[in-house]
Amino acid sequence: MSVQEVQFRDVATEIGRVGFSPDGSSFRQRTAKVAEVAASEAEAVDREARFPRKAIDAARKERLLGAQIPIEFGGEGASISEVTDMCYGLGRACASVGMIFAMHQTKIACLVRHGAGSGWHESLMRRVATEQLLLASSTTEGQNGGNIRFSSAAVERAGAEISLVRDATVISYGAEADGIVTVARRSDSAAGSDQVLLAITRDDYTLEPTLAWETLGMRGTCSAGFKLNFRGAADQIFPVAYERIHAQTMTPVAHLCWSSVWAGIAAAAADRAQLFIRKAARGAGGNMPPGAAHFTAAKMTLTKLRAIIAANLQFYEARERDERALSSVDFQSSINLLKVEASELAVTAVMHAMRACGLSGYRNDTDVSIGRHLRDVLSAPIMINNDRILANVGTATLMSAVPETLRD
Repeated sequence: MSVQEVQFRDVATEIGRVGFSPDGSSFRQRTAKVAEVAASEAEAVDREARFPRKAIDAARKERLLGAQIPIEFGGEGASISEVTDMCYGLGRACASVGMIFAMHQTKIACLVRHGAGSGWHESLMRRVATEQLLLASSTTEGQNGGNIRFSSAAVERAGAEISLVRDATVISYGAEADGIVTVARRSDSAAGSDQVLLAITRDDYTLEPTLAWETLGMRGTCSAGFKLNFRGAADQIFPVAYERIHAQTMTPVAHLCWSSVWAGIAAAAADRAQLFIRKAARGAGGNMPPGAAHFTAAKMTLTKLRAIIAANLQFYEARERDERALSSVDFQSSINLLKVEASELAVTAVMHAMRACGLSGYRNDTDVSIGRHLRDVLSAPIMINNDRILANVGTATLMSAVPETLRD
């Protein structure tokens, strides 16, 4: 390493420029190392519906699980842009790894933004940074159909101690996580929408399996159902009402990270379609195969997908600390519609890639097989169902003015 490079690294550390590990590698370089491991086991993870342990261990080794934690708590203060770039890169290598990472980082974002000032949560931040803990999410329960703004289970209080029993129909990678961030009613007498968020660690709870995870795609997320039994301290409840956490952090970060993973899946499919078209054209003396137009459509759709993610990302970053802007009808509608549009575009892009490759893409035993990518990306419109989102934002969009200029 040159003198100039050493000086740059030292200055970067001093001024808080994040994204570099002790050996000087950037987030992009470290993500590429994890992605290489993820890609190497992606087929087996999908086939066996098993947790991608090697890839997550690689993420721990590269210290990516605690990248968002502020520098003062031992992390690197990664921005949402840096995190979504990681999600894109990992989603491109293995959809399950990308989605696990995206869900984990959404919980970390809630911890960082809404746990500051709470001794318990700041201690957890230090643990995440030091031990590279993996946090799962438990927001779906019973018969609520994925409506995470309504909880059935309630926090029970006994002085400074609290307990929670929750019928969690889905806890992605719950059996493998080091902790869970979960939502519940504030108390037994509270309304279903009067919710709190809790951060709990493995020594605080037990999980009793109730539902298996045998699905078409995203098989490596291991999103089984569990009965969650927790007993711990009241300090583990976030000091901010869940309503605010949901609007300011949970929803926008989740939708930006998920969309980035889906874009990564679409990019991987486009890669394979491009490989097929190039090989076919060479074999035909330069004449393009019939599916070439579908490859062009896949690339165009991917470009549009990346553009809408970038636009929403820019908006969120510019107003990340503006509570009024983040709670506005316009922003909430926009960030929810990002999820809808991104999920639909990702499916369209992968379908075009499949049609570009024809039978070679449809087969499971070729180097341009797109079956796994298609099965994984089909989860996108179903994960927090698009129909539910469209029904919920319908009234809100009627209250928003139609823009008068391109940049309104």
